[in-house]
Amino acid sequence: MSDTSAPGIPAPEGPTTLIDTDYEVGQDNVSMSVGPFGLDIHNPVFAISGLTIVAFVFLTLAFQESAGAAFGDLRDWLTGTFDWFFLTAANIFVLLCLFLIVSPYGKVRIGGKEATPDYSYSGWFAMLFAAGMGIGLMFYGVSEPISHFSASVAEGAGSAESWAPLGGAAGNAADSRDLGMAATIFHWGLHPWAIYAIVALALALFSYNKGLPLTMRSVFYPIFGERVWGWTGHIIDILAVFATLFGLATSLGFGAEQAMAGLNHIFGIEVTDFSKVMLIVGITGIALLSVVAGLDAGVKRLSEINMVLAALLLVFVLLVGPTVAIFTGFFHNLYEYARYLPELSNPFGRTDDNFRQGWTAFYWAWWISWSPFVGMFIARVSRGRTVREFLTCVLIIPSLVSVFWMTTFGGTAIDQLVNDGYQIVVDAPLELKLFAMLEALPLQQITSFIAIVLVIVFFVTSSDSGSLVIDTITAGGKIDAPVPQRVFWACFEGLVAIALLLGGGLAALQAMAVSTGFPFTIVLLLACFAILKGLHSEPR
Repeated sequence: MSDTSAPGIPAPEGPTTLIDTDYEVGQDNVSMSVGPFGLDIHNPVFAISGLTIVAFVFLTLAFQESAGAAFGDLRDWLTGTFDWFFLTAANIFVLLCLFLIVSPYGKVRIGGKEATPDYSYSGWFAMLFAAGMGIGLMFYGVSEPISHFSASVAEGAGSAESWAPLGGAAGNAADSRDLGMAATIFHWGLHPWAIYAIVALALALFSYNKGLPLTMRSVFYPIFGERVWGWTGHIIDILAVFATLFGLATSLGFGAEQAMAGLNHIFGIEVTDFSKVMLIVGITGIALLSVVAGLDAGVKRLSEINMVLAALLLVFVLLVGPTVAIFTGFFHNLYEYARYLPELSNPFGRTDDNFRQGWTAFYWAWWISWSPFVGMFIARVSRGRTVREFLTCVLIIPSLVSVFWMTTFGGTAIDQLVNDGYQIVVDAPLELKLFAMLEALPLQQITSFIAIVLVIVFFVTSSDSGSLVIDTITAGGKIDAPVPQRVFWACFEGLVAIALLLGGGLAALQAMAVSTGFPFTIVLLLACFAILKGLHSEPR
């Protein structure tokens, strides 16, 4: 066995089983200068990923009308045909995590038997919290609970046209509230975090314990051996780039829709395709400044600002909203989530097609497409933890934060409707529901403005962090590649978001998240087997 690890990766501490390979990080890279800019790129991965995405942006913008229809059809076909596949895969990820927590493999320490954590519990939890917060919570914090509640309580709940989860509870407000919140937590609880945990554990194990580069291809060394450094590995990394880029573009597109709706709501700025494009261009420009500033001066500071603003908004709604109902609802919603979990996660024999395909299958594909991005972030901050400690905290801490956020915002919106007859939130489009809920509370101009700032800063930090992850993959695992490469990917994240919004709006965004999530689901299922093989060879 080799006694060294990949450059930039700390060597394992204590007895471990490094993988013996002659591969060196960056050995297939092409180094060149374009004017004053230096490049250091992994030849086939960067070239194929970059050219394919350039072609995609060009064709989508050139054929907007036909592209919109094609994206809608693609989304419906994938979620309608393979919903069982997405649900089954997500269940496997959850079950594997739970198995590893209680099995002897849980004693394996990431980074070697004598490794110590790089961060304190408080710092580690804060970073897990930051990873769990994003544009998705801002966009769906109000819109999803109120949508599930409205569909469940409606007269037509349970019909073929209904979007109610599990057939709803027509006419029963209490049961509909329970079902709506349980369905929301299902989409933001254990399942998505199990997806992230699988990727994070795989990357951490094969980098910090086995000494391989911090890139997706390394995970599959136990399956494919030295072939991971050839075309087998190139394909895996290319799929990871596509999944990450389109997953990010989906989030950025949602963020642009919501920020634009909020600006229209507060300042009366007209919502047009041009205004959405200019918003994305402006925010991408800010993201580029953050990229150039570096992680500590850019993303770290912006993330700290966002966490403070998110906490202030959360506490404000908690205090001026139905405070007692939110606190009691948090525990009640967790109970209802556990009660409905077997039915909600069942892939077969269900009749709630719209909910299962339009909500759950889309969500699982979206989380899977995001998984290289979030997984790599979690892997980089989790060295020194045991597998049991790692999985327990990654599954539970961010899930509880998400549940409390959804209970606060979604529960307030449902309370406004049920107890005050406030119908505006229900009638508002998805991207405007948050602002409609805030409108019924004091200081709505200030809180709505804070919400817009939150969405924009989430946009910036996601773009910056995402470009770092994609650049690491397309630089052959190098974590110190030239800054212009990250600038390139940050620009293209914005361009892809623009192309998708113009070529079909939210339907196009969802279609690309699903279409890139589908092949990457197969990659993650193989990764489950690789994790078990990798853990089996580790000292416990």
